Amino acid sequence: MHTLKFNSLADTERLAEILSAEISGGAVLLLSGDLGSGKTTFSQFLGKYLGVKRHMTSPTFNIIKSYNADVRLHHMDCYRLEDSEEDLGFDEYFNDTDIALVEWPQFIAEFLPEDVISINIKYENENERLVTIEGTGDSNVKIVEDVYDKFTA
Repeated sequence: MHTLKFNSLADTERLAEILSAEISGGAVLLLSGDLGSGKTTFSQFLGKYLGVKRHMTSPTFNIIKSYNADVRLHHMDCYRLEDSEEDLGFDEYFNDTDIALVEWPQFIAEFLPEDVISINIKYENENERLVTIEGTGDSNVKIVEDVYDKFTA
């Protein structure tokens, strides 16, 4: 696990840009953090660098929004699924060709694949975030290492 200190919105955008260049179809990104910590902002930057042309909004009420980009991107906001046992067919979104970005992944833990990249954004104050990034599975561990090295270079 690696920890990064963000002091500006530019840091959030930079991480999204670096990560977007490292991931490909089949990637599952778990994005956690308190309300207002910057999850949706990070998602929007990531979408931008993956080639999403339309404005990405939080899919809180839809739960899942899919975007056509260089690779198909599924953006999930599972906040409303707390205390729900409902399976919305998540396995069809976790596949070898698309990228899945999951906000509030703890609410669908039983449906998540084993190999993921986890990003946690902790709100420190108005201008500061602590971001931890961790990969499971050999390829994701390497991606996280590469992203960390490029971000801190």
